[in-house]
Amino acid sequence: MLQAFADWLSFRCIGLDSHSSLGIAVNFFFYDTMKILLLLFFISIIMGIVNAYFPIERLRNYLVNHKLYGMQYVLASVFGAITPFCSCSSIPLFIGFVKGGIPLGVTLAFLITSPLVNEVAVAMFLGTFGFRITIIYVLSGILLGVVGGFILNKIHLDNYLSEWVRHIQQNSTVQTEEWEHDHVTFVQRMPSIIREAWNIVKGVIIYIFVGIGIGAAMHGYVPEYYCPVNLFHI
Repeated sequence: MLQAFADWLSFRCIGLDSHSSLGIAVNFFFYDTMKILLLLFFISIIMGIVNAYFPIERLRNYLVNHKLYGMQYVLASVFGAITPFCSCSSIPLFIGFVKGGIPLGVTLAFLITSPLVNEVAVAMFLGTFGFRITIIYVLSGILLGVVGGFILNKIHLDNYLSEWVRHIQQNSTVQTEEWEHDHVTFVQRMPSIIREAWNIVKGVIIYIFVGIGIGAAMHGYVPEYYCPVNLFHI
């Protein structure tokens, strides 16, 4: 449905040639923008529901107050490896963890590993290279997440969080306490959850446009054979 709408918008409404580089790039931009924004919005709603009922503050307090000797990074990376999410799906989960106040290094360990290690790649590695290479691939992805999360935590990136993220963090704690105290029902919570999901989309939409725009330009104007051939020449 999204692809059909993107085709109609690009080729029939705007009138671009479906075989031209510009037409291919614009079509890619429309389709991926709609897909990613819808995915981000609905996964943000799901994460809002999870955050509304899951005691994430208790998890945060446990991670902050207990010395785990780096196991928190390992657990976050393993969780990222076993969850079947691509980069687009991992972002709302990452924002949900940040929103709940989970230490940023731990959430970044998850974010690094999640798109690197996925079930499709594991299946392809098993079928193509065998068990040993697949294990090396999985362990390398998890190790990269652990090391990356640990190093980024030492940089104290919390100070560089955007204002809208800080605002979401503050509102989340207060709102959850109010809901628990007033015994607010699921139906009554949904408008606030949807509103927060939309705020998340608005907070990152410009970066989505820029990222997809670059990808669309490459998709439309860079020949498929160019990148592999030139990578081997570097």
